Amino acid sequence: MIVIYGIRHRLDPIKARLSAVIHGCMMDVFGLPEDKRAQRFMPMDAEDFFAPGGRSDAYTVIEINMMAGRTTETQKALIKRLFADIEAELGIAPVDVEIILKEQPPHCWGFRGMTGDEVRDLTYRVDR
Repeated sequence: MIVIYGIRHRLDPIKARLSAVIHGCMMDVFGLPEDKRAQRFMPMDAEDFFAPGGRSDAYTVIEINMMAGRTTETQKALIKRLFADIEAELGIAPVDVEIILKEQPPHCWGFRGMTGDEVRDLTYRVDR
């Protein structure tokens, strides 16, 4: 599950393109299939979204919740790829993008009536 936060007037017009960029990175780096896009956009009013100093109104926060297991190198590759592709495709400078990877053990995930440690038919790996 990916949650994307930003100021409404900047985030709303680019949602579809940003979604495609993020999912493209997830497919290329994490090996997720095309139909494994679980994203939620949270456009906010400017008065409800405070950014650190030196950021513009394009400041965007991307939280990626995932089952634990991927290597540090794979996680870093995803972060670097997201920075590069978001800048190249949407013109948002890396200083205006914050990416947070949140790992939880598989038993903390529930989907399709089971926990993540019980599932045996994933079409992608979480241990690389």
